[in-house]
Amino acid sequence: MAELIEFQVPNPAIIGRRAAIIADLADLLPAECLVTEPRELAPFETDAFVSYRRLPLAVALPETTAQVSALLRYCSREGIPVVPRGAGTSLSGGAIPQEDAVVIGVSKLSRILEVDYPNRAAVVQAGVTNINISQAVDADGFFYAPDPSSQLACTIGGNIGMNSGGAHCLKYGVTTNNLLGVRMVMFDGSIVDIGGKALDAEGYDLLGLICGSEGQLGIVTEATVRLLAKPEGARPVLFGFDSSEAAGACVTDVIGAGIIPVAIEFMDKPAIDICEAFAKAGYPMDVEALLIVEVEGSEAEMDAMLARIIEIARRHGVKTVKESQSALEAAAIWKGRKSAFGATGRISDYICMDGTVPLGQLSYVLRKTGEIIARYGLRVANVFHAGDGNMHPLILFDANNEDERMKAEMAGNDILRLCVDAGGCLTGEHGVGIEKRDLMRHQYAEADLNQQMRARSAFDPNWILNPSKVFPLDGRPDSLETRPAA
Repeated sequence: MAELIEFQVPNPAIIGRRAAIIADLADLLPAECLVTEPRELAPFETDAFVSYRRLPLAVALPETTAQVSALLRYCSREGIPVVPRGAGTSLSGGAIPQEDAVVIGVSKLSRILEVDYPNRAAVVQAGVTNINISQAVDADGFFYAPDPSSQLACTIGGNIGMNSGGAHCLKYGVTTNNLLGVRMVMFDGSIVDIGGKALDAEGYDLLGLICGSEGQLGIVTEATVRLLAKPEGARPVLFGFDSSEAAGACVTDVIGAGIIPVAIEFMDKPAIDICEAFAKAGYPMDVEALLIVEVEGSEAEMDAMLARIIEIARRHGVKTVKESQSALEAAAIWKGRKSAFGATGRISDYICMDGTVPLGQLSYVLRKTGEIIARYGLRVANVFHAGDGNMHPLILFDANNEDERMKAEMAGNDILRLCVDAGGCLTGEHGVGIEKRDLMRHQYAEADLNQQMRARSAFDPNWILNPSKVFPLDGRPDSLETRPAA
């Protein structure tokens, strides 16, 4: 099968020593924490970027930071590549392994270690699922703000790796805005603690460097995250428009007026049809584009903010305004949005893109996205975080049709180039992984990439951590040519 994206050539010396390496790993872990049989390795051969698959050498599922340390110390000494993995929900191929690599998954590091209300913080292991934090503190009136669509499954470790966001990131920010500290194991097995419960740690902002580094600087085993008090009330409202351009222009004017709702989500007609058929959320079916706008606060505050938003929406020809009338209606509205990716998977294979554009360019990029998809003879459903311009076009194709699969990837690359050319960037929350790796030069000059790679090399001089990801395979530091052989 033809592939647009290359992987590094596996080291045959490492593959040839597989039996000995597995025996060594078995000395470092309990038997139930090591996966080596081919059929048991299959679930780890890809992530949510399912167009590419590689079977790893082995999978280690450590239960403690000390075990992660021992694994990295061994792999570093032997020159064995390591691919960190959370829940495997990455949409950019960030957790796809390679044949000479050991996958180190954090799924068994799944405990909430401490909840500290006076400091508005929680200390959790990296394998704790995103939603589990909010569920643990909900009864006490708190929550953890970042809420990716995959929050039922995705782990905090993976969220940190990709700097994940979610529907409510417009007001509360993405992972980096809600992360206070990490415990991380370096490439050589050393354990470091960075940040803590204080709102601003002293010294260099290493935490900002680590969040979004896609597991290339170390493996996070524990995180200290910010807890927020739940608002007095919250109310999602549906706004229906006769065109995507009108909806996009409305978003631009709402933000331009200085109004910051807790969320502004966008769906075009194909996405509305898909999500309503699945969730029965009560979405209007006679519109071409839909905005889900959620406001929060007291009843008076929500009424005042909604009045201003409705006034702006009317200037853009809004066709439908529908406020949720109960907690059940509000839950149904968000169920439809949160289920968008899974609901789309019921009807078609798809690639989910992740580019970010300035809000003033939103209508233009939506129109050009449609033109790109039409040029390749494909279909697209747009559903995304409109409030911060983080676009998620779902490019539909038939995975059993080689020609369509290649066209879908090429169309996705054209859309990402469009986002950059419009003044945006390649990713808002999904990361670079392998999907966008070869587009990095479209956004960054060589000097910029070299500076980023020097920073990466300072943490992992031999590039054993997630080595095929983020940076183009050519032009990497010369030191990589002398990486220790197995």
